[in-house]
Amino acid sequence: MATEFVPVLLGSDINAYSMARAFHEAYGVKTIVYGMYPASVCAGSKIIDYRVREHNDRVDKVLENVTEVAKEFPDKKILVLGCGDNYLNAISANLPSYPDNVVAPYVNLDMLETLIHKEKFYQLCDQYGIDHPATVVYHKGMGHDFTLPFDGPFVVKPAESDTYWKHPFPTQKKAYILRTREEVDQVIDQIYDAGYEDSLILQDFIPGDDSYMRVVTNYSGADGKVRLMCVGHVLLEEHTGHAIGNHAVIITEPEPELCEKLKNFLEAIRFTGFSNFDIKFDQRDGRFKAFEINCRQGRSNYYVTGAGYNLAKYLVEDRIEGRPCELTVTKNRHLWWVIPKQVAYDYVNPKYHQEMRALDQAGASVNPLFYGPDNGLMHKLRILRGQRRYVGWYASCMEKVK
Repeated sequence: MATEFVPVLLGSDINAYSMARAFHEAYGVKTIVYGMYPASVCAGSKIIDYRVREHNDRVDKVLENVTEVAKEFPDKKILVLGCGDNYLNAISANLPSYPDNVVAPYVNLDMLETLIHKEKFYQLCDQYGIDHPATVVYHKGMGHDFTLPFDGPFVVKPAESDTYWKHPFPTQKKAYILRTREEVDQVIDQIYDAGYEDSLILQDFIPGDDSYMRVVTNYSGADGKVRLMCVGHVLLEEHTGHAIGNHAVIITEPEPELCEKLKNFLEAIRFTGFSNFDIKFDQRDGRFKAFEINCRQGRSNYYVTGAGYNLAKYLVEDRIEGRPCELTVTKNRHLWWVIPKQVAYDYVNPKYHQEMRALDQAGASVNPLFYGPDNGLMHKLRILRGQRRYVGWYASCMEKVK
């Protein structure tokens, strides 16, 4: 069946593969994916036209790549999605410059930079009544002569992640959980000595294992109205280096009060496109507290599609077909995992095992990387090798549950 559009994804990780699978399931279409590395979960896929380009997250390269596809398919709409934070600024910066047949469902650059900057995001949270952890903003040059109004453990993370990763150092992490104030001072010095210039976020650590985390994925239409909200109860995250905090096991569940609060926020700021909130339940006061908003679908986005709410369809029906759509807040329970089943059972809190098994046995579970129509031998072998690595990764940083 001929389609009116060509999906183009920037980035080549599980995020991109999951969205390509969603497009293929809904429309039978092959997605063009631009990545920077030949070795990728997208490489060798039958449902993806994988194109390797160096530095393809730069502003000029994004415009060049998108324009290339627009010229290649002049009679179709080119639907552009970023699959990593490093692509978002470039996509938004180019909004006035894309060819006429390009559709890029993103907010303008000013709003994007405000939302992804954690210091500014927490200011908006305060304005719109979104709970977040107790926070102190640290600016370069403050030294060590400051007071934290909460006891350890402490969380330290950059306010602006994109530039943070451009200044690597041996002990660099996505976020640090530190026991003492002395450790906080040491990490602050390491980060700034590496060349990072922006502010840091110093926060109260919310107690609880991975299963206290939630992820909320949303789609807001071109009119700024929220069309889809899906809460995922995270049961297990990854715990190594750059991957720390990435979701590994999720069960969808209803949280209507949380969704209502986030819906009001998104519509108040006239957000459009995909958004993704990282949230933790604080058992000390019974509140859900936001860590950040990602102005894109998350790496674990297939937990929504797998539960029966195909993200590609919500996007296409809004931006390509112009269909009206009422808000859907998902209610059903469905299991998503991106690691081997045995690894999941080895490290997920045992109190969730019974429901995991029940959902799996009922066919209400999915690993997005295993897709029947994408059955090329080399691609399958690449995926299986990647899955096996999780055994060693988890063994290196976590104890198996009893």
